[in-house]
Amino acid sequence: MPAVSVTPGGLATTTLTVRNDSDIVEAYGLEVVGDCAAWATVEPARVSLYPGTSETVTIRLEPPRSPEVRAGEVPLAVRVLPTEHPEAVRVPESTVRVEEFRELRAEIAPRRRRGWLRGRYRLALRNEGNSPVTLGFTPAQPGEELRFTLKPAEQALEPGESAEVGLRARIGKPVWFGAPVIWPFTVTVAETAAPDATLPERPDTIRTSLDAEFVQIPVFPKWLLAVLAALIALLLAWFTLVRPAVRSAAKEAADEVVQQRPTPGGSEQAGQGTGADGGRPGTGGGGAGSQPGTGGGDGTGTGTGTGNGGGGGGAGGGQSSATIDVQTGGGAEKTGTYTVPADKVFQVTDIVVANFQGDEGVLTINFGDRKITTIALETFRNQDYHWVTPIRISANDTVTAQVTCAKPGTPATGRRAQECHEVLNVSGVLSDIR
Repeated sequence: MPAVSVTPGGLATTTLTVRNDSDIVEAYGLEVVGDCAAWATVEPARVSLYPGTSETVTIRLEPPRSPEVRAGEVPLAVRVLPTEHPEAVRVPESTVRVEEFRELRAEIAPRRRRGWLRGRYRLALRNEGNSPVTLGFTPAQPGEELRFTLKPAEQALEPGESAEVGLRARIGKPVWFGAPVIWPFTVTVAETAAPDATLPERPDTIRTSLDAEFVQIPVFPKWLLAVLAALIALLLAWFTLVRPAVRSAAKEAADEVVQQRPTPGGSEQAGQGTGADGGRPGTGGGGAGSQPGTGGGDGTGTGTGTGNGGGGGGAGGGQSSATIDVQTGGGAEKTGTYTVPADKVFQVTDIVVANFQGDEGVLTINFGDRKITTIALETFRNQDYHWVTPIRISANDTVTAQVTCAKPGTPATGRRAQECHEVLNVSGVLSDIR
């Protein structure tokens, strides 16, 4: 049985010759065993031979295009079981070489982020190929006003493995007033160069570009300018019109009181007394606080005021995210769970849901005992939700994604998937409990 090579998603065949060396008519059952059994068949699976005759059967190899079929050499064995003499069973062996193929699923979330100077993004990656890859990331923006930081700068992925990479975009100067400024940029995800640079690049080498935007919002919004202009106009009107009129009215009222004020002894004349200051009679009284026999007065006033105020803040925390990956067969239901650590509080501000295969069914998201949303899978491929006021999830509570798979979809490869596959990413601030 000769060795053979096969590409996942394709078809390859090899042959096996069965000979009857006994002296009776014998029937033989043929079955592929070992690692290739799931995707190999024998045609025909049963042969009958006269003594001294032989027949050649065909072995069909059809490995699926899946990360579960790893690249490399796989042993191929066929069990030949005689019906009349089962003790004479034979298991001839050969080798199947499974060729490599590259395939990557990559997404950036959110696609648009708003902020004064910086925005944070997440690159969600999954190796859909059948061999390990190491990926590098190259952000680019026309004009190069944005600066980018990636953690980690490279990411190695085994077949079927998923990972997230953090991306931060930052601009140096704020926008004080006016309309928001949109900065589009791209992130190129590519397989890093092989150690031997003399080798030609594979035609299926991974290289994909992800588009996103950073919307820089002004520090002072437009409505604040209108409010400031109105306040300035009111102040100018006050100082120009109202304040002089008030001061004039107050002065006129004070002058009127002084003119109507009577002199001591009921006379409006003063000049016949012999008081100490020569200006008031010795038997008269002045203003408040005057003493008999004197013509002077004194008054004092004090005032004090106090006030205090305070505020408090919660325990310090940092940005955090969790990913729930749920895979389930058609007609089945499965729940993925993330549990908040015992000494933490998770304040959720963003969730992103990915239905990249176009599955059909229902997805229900719960935070603890609170149902957040229920979505029909066929209505979206990617969906994100954001909250200005975070949703608080206490310690030991869970975030669950419950998937009821009605029908697996067809991804970009064109081959219908064997099971539904949904990914939920939850992000926010993970804080210590005080």
